[in-house]
Amino acid sequence: MLGGHLDSWHGATGATDNVAGCTVMMEAVRILKAIGIKPKRTIRIALWGGEEQGLLGSYKYIIDHFGDSKTMQLTKEHEKISAYYNIDNGTGRIRGIYLQGNEAVRPIFEKWFSEFDDIIDHTTITIRDTGGTDNLGFDAIGIPGFQFIQDPIEYNTRTHHTNMDNYERLVIDDLKQMAVIVVSFVYNTAQRDEKLPRKPLKKGE
Repeated sequence: MLGGHLDSWHGATGATDNVAGCTVMMEAVRILKAIGIKPKRTIRIALWGGEEQGLLGSYKYIIDHFGDSKTMQLTKEHEKISAYYNIDNGTGRIRGIYLQGNEAVRPIFEKWFSEFDDIIDHTTITIRDTGGTDNLGFDAIGIPGFQFIQDPIEYNTRTHHTNMDNYERLVIDDLKQMAVIVVSFVYNTAQRDEKLPRKPLKKGE
């Protein structure tokens, strides 16, 4: 599964937060359909609402389809999903990925990123978590949920939640790079015989 959130800020059109992420994810799906692949697993895209109000869109979807992190009552769909990939850090090129504490996926992602040495310098695969975006609900319920690391490109200094977050702030070549990498990760995930490794659920969950 892959996704981003539609969350235009009142002072502008929300181009880098998060039209960029939604554009990349839609382009990734367009590429997959254009090349006519028949993946082993279903590939599903979601464009979330309510991210700024508390990740409401993605959390509601997770509760409806996979389970409730408060009670840890899980659905049958929870066993079927392999991973969720998220974009929510502006228009900058992908430079790596946050593992969200899931060390078991490191060698898998290292192999996948190695195919992109020509378009990524010094790939970073960090064990760290990243917060405040829609992969968190998946991670909270034991589904591998990942956010890519990106070049900041004025995100924290100029465009994020300001009246300057308009179309002209998007870097189109960077969005293309992002879409190609997302396509690869989604396709590779869908083609695996096994789901991606999961972190153990927390004690009592």
